[in-house]
Amino acid sequence: MSRNAPRGSAAPAALPPHALPGLDPTWSRLVSAVDADGRERTWHVLDTGRATAAGTGGTGGTLLCVHGNPTWSYLWRDLLAAAPPGWRVVAIDHLDMGFSERTRTLRSLARRVEDLEVVVTALQLDGPIVPVAHDWGGPIALGWSLRNHSRLGGIVLTNTAVHQPEGARAPSLIRAARTPGVLDTACVRTPTFIRGTLGLAESSPPDEVRAAYHAPYLTPDRRHAIGAFVRDIPLEPDHRSAPALDAIAAGLEALTDVPVLLVWGAKDPVFSDLYLHDLQDRLPHAQVQRVAQASHLVPEDVDLAPIVDRWIGSLQADDTPSPVDGTVPEAFHLDAAAERNPLWAALEDPSLQGRPAIVEVADTADTAPTIVTFDQLAANVTALAAALAERGVAPGDRVALLVEPGADLATCLYACWRLGAVVVVADAGLGARGITHALKSAAPDHLIAIPKALAAARALRWPGRPIAVGDLSPTALKAAGADTTLAQLIEAGASLLAPAEPGPDAEAAVVFTSGATGPSKGVVYRHRQIEAQRDALRRTYDITPDDRLVAAFAPFALFGPLLGITSVVPDMDVTSPGTLKASALAQAAVAIDATLVFASPAALVSVLTGADQLSTAQRDPLNRVRLLLSAGAPVPAELLRAFGSLLPNAEPHTPYGMTEALPVADISLAQIDAAGTGNGVCVGQPVSGVEVAISPLDDAGEATGALTRASEVTGEVCVRAAHVKDRYDRLWATEAASSRNPGWHRSGDVGHLDADGRLWIEGRLIHIITTADGVVTPVAIERRVETLAGVAMAAAVGVGPAGTQQVVVVVAPSDGGRDRGLASQDLTDTVRNVVDVEVAAVLLTPALPVDIRHNSKIDRAAIADWAATVLGGGRVTRL
Repeated sequence: MSRNAPRGSAAPAALPPHALPGLDPTWSRLVSAVDADGRERTWHVLDTGRATAAGTGGTGGTLLCVHGNPTWSYLWRDLLAAAPPGWRVVAIDHLDMGFSERTRTLRSLARRVEDLEVVVTALQLDGPIVPVAHDWGGPIALGWSLRNHSRLGGIVLTNTAVHQPEGARAPSLIRAARTPGVLDTACVRTPTFIRGTLGLAESSPPDEVRAAYHAPYLTPDRRHAIGAFVRDIPLEPDHRSAPALDAIAAGLEALTDVPVLLVWGAKDPVFSDLYLHDLQDRLPHAQVQRVAQASHLVPEDVDLAPIVDRWIGSLQADDTPSPVDGTVPEAFHLDAAAERNPLWAALEDPSLQGRPAIVEVADTADTAPTIVTFDQLAANVTALAAALAERGVAPGDRVALLVEPGADLATCLYACWRLGAVVVVADAGLGARGITHALKSAAPDHLIAIPKALAAARALRWPGRPIAVGDLSPTALKAAGADTTLAQLIEAGASLLAPAEPGPDAEAAVVFTSGATGPSKGVVYRHRQIEAQRDALRRTYDITPDDRLVAAFAPFALFGPLLGITSVVPDMDVTSPGTLKASALAQAAVAIDATLVFASPAALVSVLTGADQLSTAQRDPLNRVRLLLSAGAPVPAELLRAFGSLLPNAEPHTPYGMTEALPVADISLAQIDAAGTGNGVCVGQPVSGVEVAISPLDDAGEATGALTRASEVTGEVCVRAAHVKDRYDRLWATEAASSRNPGWHRSGDVGHLDADGRLWIEGRLIHIITTADGVVTPVAIERRVETLAGVAMAAAVGVGPAGTQQVVVVVAPSDGGRDRGLASQDLTDTVRNVVDVEVAAVLLTPALPVDIRHNSKIDRAAIADWAATVLGGGRVTRL
């Protein structure tokens, strides 16, 4: 017998055992049809069609689910259980796989495409068909799709491949499985390959689910096709299935008019992001939902059904802006040709030539600051844009910038925008793990970075062709993995022609959120949206060319040149706001004679601790600051008031917004005082050009209500403005959820509008507490507890099952106490007396976990888990 001959005995198709978890026995059926050899074959199929015929479904179309190796149709059980309304779901076991017939034949990729054609024909599927495929089911489903283009309603793919990317080796797990002597042992003689595949699931399926995956493959006779599937992977150019796979890959350009959704597990060691990017190159119109915490078995790690349901619904969605209180808002009318003011316009403004654009202070007070004028910055930007274009950076290419705030970062940013490249901005405060997640998600083509970041890039395999920032020797440059420096490119570009300018709809940036309220997400902005953001800031704060900005808040450090004003970053670690010292703030203010200061609440607290040590000479320039801005988290009025002693002539303001939209609202200290206390934190009136509406909460704490501007209605804060993000990057489902009201961004914040139209923030949607008496929001509780003597910070969380949660308050004392666990009865009683909800328990901990970027956003999810452990009698650990 040839080594490529099939093994095992022929066996008829059968129905699965009735006791498999999550599998409705009524879905199972056997379907017989004649294959391409003229032989009648029988497939096992899971099919909701009979339930549809009984009246529980409709006639929308069919989801055709195609599994890979070594799974079976059981992979799709959750999708069958929660089919989109009106849709039939059919999941097929390949011949020799699952509970389909064991044919004792070798079935190549081309033959399996033919098999799928045969069984689909036999099923007599009505309406549009949407193949949903995983692993090597992907090429099979795509091969069928190319034959049946007119029947397609869309395509959904999860971790799969149609081509081995150039210069990349095949996945190590597949190469290992193909090793002579290993394949039969791992795939056929033993269930090792199945166990290994299940081991890739991040969700760690329970034993009964693992047993269900093994159920069709209990003996070597039943597993011969698992080995045959692995053997049929065309790793070699002369492999028998290589022509079929190549034809499928080449044919995908014919599917550009077919909606495609890619749901991708980012942790997959088999089909890594390389294969995602290859599919995106071949299907550039595809929507992508990249799931950071999912691995190879996406349907096990991800709740796929609601994603597919929402995507199916989006194919017929109306993009008319959602009404508010029954009235549809007017569309934005922006005459791009007449109103556009490019992002680099200020750099080339003749009235600003010779004026300082960026001032860099030294780390010692006796060293003169470095000054870069607007005309110098403009020349460097134009030269760098030309050099980058000459190097091969094309419009639309992504360029990650891992450069400290200052002239170099500004030059890189504006040069990329000038040539039409898209900058990728991931805050260093995310840490190595967070930056790795961000860069692998955004997949930059190029990487401009300081040496420290380049070293991390090599060690952590960050994507992007590297360019070094700094004065590096040839040896150091080579060690960093780069072949040129920023300075060399600027010098070379001085004699090159500037590239063509991008238009207002060109993508400009992918900016990553802080991850303080969930996984860090890439937020895509187009040029017109950043221009609108700049204009909103200018209008809101009456910024003129005579203003000068001290930017102690990293995300704001680049807005100086954008606004046409001088800016400086104080001597501090911008990734850690608490490192800003009073002397550093004074030094920065002196350097530019500042009129504006932007700092996070944590930075303000740090400055105040050393303010009494400032000399009169250091305080004098601070007297000329006219505006203090502090944002990133709720800013206590007491903190703004205390800062008045340092900036006596500055009007304190706290803008409200998020990475996806800034500014949304604004409030001054005087307006905070006028608003008084209420349910949450008052963040003021929406700024000019911004609309705010509320989606009311239901009894389960979900924001399901129609948009309204009615006062005193608590719900999710929804925002509409010209400067709201374009979308989330490679997070289709996340974006669909946030924009399910067309024209609006759902912020995830919970709040209400008062009778005067002011917005109050009550917490985050994910932190809602659902008690037996109704929905409770945390911020008002926390603010009241934080007024108590001896309390530095408080968090209100829910413990217990949703709908019957108990309110628990966790307190961090201001005296630095190290106690953990239940608070004293006196403190417990005091807390209960100042809040208007029933508090089940009060706990103590030395400090509450907060985000790195702002050093003030509380991680209530982690606190809730800790509180549940403590109250459940578990070990009282450090929070």
